Formats: sequence, C-alpha cells, structure tokens
Amino acid sequence: MEKAVEERKGGGSAANTAVVPVPKLEEDSYDWWARHELVLRTKDEVRPDIVLIGDSLTHFWGGPPEPESRHGSGDAWAALFGGRRVLNLGFGWDRTQNVLWRLHQGQLDGLSPEWIVLNIGTNNTSETVNARANTAHEIRDGARAIIELARAKAPSARLVLMAVFPREEAPDHPRRALIREINARYAELARELGAVFVDIGPELLDADGTLPKEIAFDGCHLTERGYERWAAALRRTFGFEEA
Repeated sequence: MEKAVEERKGGGSAANTAVVPVPKLEEDSYDWWARHELVLRTKDEVRPDIVLIGDSLTHFWGGPPEPESRHGSGDAWAALFGGRRVLNLGFGWDRTQNVLWRLHQGQLDGLSPEWIVLNIGTNNTSETVNARANTAHEIRDGARAIIELARAKAPSARLVLMAVFPREEAPDHPRRALIREINARYAELARELGAVFVDIGPELLDADGTLPKEIAFDGCHLTERGYERWAAALRRTFGFEEA
C-alpha cells in the first residue's frame, strides 16, 4: 500500500478501473501468482464454512492458505476461527479489480460457505504507476461487482461487507475524508443488496479520531489488538459464542 492521494474531484478516466478485472498489479512481500495457484489447489480440501475476501489486512491475519508472515500473534484468529473451516482469500495489495479477476478465475467455484466476508477498497485509494486511484462511487461499484459475482458463485452464502478501515494517523488526513465517503456508499450498497454492513472504524480510533500505532502499526495494517477488535465484531455478526 503506497502513499495517500488527495481526494479526487472528478471521475478522472472515462473507464472505471475498479470494475475491470485484472491480475496482479503491484509488487509485495509474497508471490501473488503462487498464492493464487495454492488457493485453487486447496480450496476444495478446506470446504470452508467461512470465506474471507480481501487485501493484506485479510491476507496477513491467518489461513489457510497460511500467510508467509502474520501481522500480530494470530491469537485473535485462533480464538475466532479455531476448529472452523475457513478459507482466506486475502491478497496483499489487491484492489477491487484484482478480486474480480481472482473470482472469475475460480477461487470460489464449487464452494458453499455459510458466510462470505468482504473487506476491500482501501488500496483503490492509492495512486501508483500501475493503477490510478478511484473515486468513492467507483470503489462502491467495484464492491457491487464483487458481491454480485460472489453471490452468483455461492448463492446460499450470507455476505458481510466491511467498511474500509481508517487509515493514516491524523483524523484530518485527506484519505480519511475519502474513506468516510466510501463507507457511506458501502452502507447504502449493503442495504440495497441485503448484505450485512459492519463498520468497526470507531472501535479502532481514539476519542480524538487518531489512529493509534497500537491498533495500526503503520497507519494502515492492524496489530494484534486491531485484529482482536475485528474478531469481536465478526463474532457478534456470526452469532458465535465467546470461546
């Protein structure tokens, strides 16, 4: 995840890049293609009841497939998912368009999970030489395309749409305003499509709106304490009893 960008005032390009499926765009600390192939080889063995779809925030929480390294100790993952069949379709640096490509290439095919949790969109707020940043309505349309495709692949699953987590330490950072706009559109989208909208942003921030390093060590990626708060929200959403 690269530098923040100023909130975009217009559409920029005529084409909404957030809805055009593409494979790997950015270099990260892992082999994107190898992870994709590993998912295709192992997904039917897992036979997941829960599928997590997302970017590095999901990828480096836990597995299977097991991440190359974890952000946090893994205790929150184990407490929430231990003993349950879970498939992690998080890929570091992915945008909505990368998720669409992966789903079109079979990552959900043949699966019948009870729950699908989608946490995507934060990387669409970043501008790199490989992809432009997207507006809030473009990112919303990217999430819509993913939800519609996921439901076509796994029609019996209940779908959770996570609000984009806060980014950047300071509450007045321009990216924060864009994320608020995205989340307002995500909430509307969830109501329209009958998904469960879960926003843990307020639980990650201090009272003055600061995103503390104890929650997000680099202003984006979660620490174990951050994952504990996400796990607590998912436990409530799924109706799981406390371990």
